[in-house]
Amino acid sequence: MQLEKFSTKELLNNIIEGIKQKKGKEIVVLDFDKIENAVCQYFIICHAESKIQVTSISESVEECVEENLKERVWHREGLDNAQWVLLDYGNVVVHIFQQEFRDYFKLESLWADTQQTVIEDNLKSETNDRK
Repeated sequence: MQLEKFSTKELLNNIIEGIKQKKGKEIVVLDFDKIENAVCQYFIICHAESKIQVTSISESVEECVEENLKERVWHREGLDNAQWVLLDYGNVVVHIFQQEFRDYFKLESLWADTQQTVIEDNLKSETNDRK
């Protein structure tokens, strides 16, 4: 059986839906389209209030993507301590932090030259070009 093909947009939407289902906070999409030699096309970053919520969000993302797109995560890291979980889907990498670790590592600032889209809780989004 051949797997169905899906767009990166569909993958992004399913990841974001998985995060929202478990109330992930301050979801931001970083677009690496204009970054030369980028390791992927997008980062999705969010945070949670506890280790349990970080784990729940990562499970929800994996379930959403697998159920709707029949795609499994390529690689995952960080579930042992659940301070920062990384889910690698090839062209999209998901970062789920506990808030204190997100504040410390500041990935959005590290990649400030990317186009950043903040996903609002009420399903609206806002794009910021930070150059």
